[in-house]
Amino acid sequence: MRLAPSMLAADLADLKGALALCEAGGADLVHFDVMDGHFVPNLSFGIPVLAALHRNTRLPLDVHLMVEEPDRLLGEYLSAGAARVAVHWEAVAHLDRLLARIREGGALAGVAVNPSTPVELLVDVLPRLDYVLLMSVNPGFGGQTFLSGALDKARRLKALIERLGVRVEIAMDGGIERDNIRQVVTAGVDVCVVGSAIFKAPDPVATMSELRTRARSETV
Repeated sequence: MRLAPSMLAADLADLKGALALCEAGGADLVHFDVMDGHFVPNLSFGIPVLAALHRNTRLPLDVHLMVEEPDRLLGEYLSAGAARVAVHWEAVAHLDRLLARIREGGALAGVAVNPSTPVELLVDVLPRLDYVLLMSVNPGFGGQTFLSGALDKARRLKALIERLGVRVEIAMDGGIERDNIRQVVTAGVDVCVVGSAIFKAPDPVATMSELRTRARSETV
């Protein structure tokens, strides 16, 4: 399991400090949510913030574009330092073209799917993906409760990946915390995006260590 703390839950007045916590806690990625107020009702980070984070961390930046017409913004986010970019299945008309642009820009290409979108719709595009980001909450806000149906969805996606014989990573985002991370990993998830459970904890660094331990444990 790889751990990707979500900057959306961090102290927005001290994102550089949040990056330091991620590095001290052994995070593998830093998750960066982009919201446009249209595809989702909220607004979040823009291109200058991503560029500033990129200058201040050695960790790969995992960008989740919750935006309409992501092709308009893609080039700027790639130039700002995105190492991975996920666009929403529900927001893209010409997905193959956009995935090719992400890879041509030097980043890994991902597709995010909302809780109500069946993973079986991805069957034709999986060979051109590096990862799938399964939303385990409805996108747009941090701090939501985990939707347990995401576990079966991860299992179905894992089976589909194995049947096709492709190398595609499964990530999950939304409501993951100490009491469900073992179930998430057991369902086949490779990357856990965790926000509030890390940054709202009294000791985020210790919490990251605990999450890793609980993800591995057979007894919790």
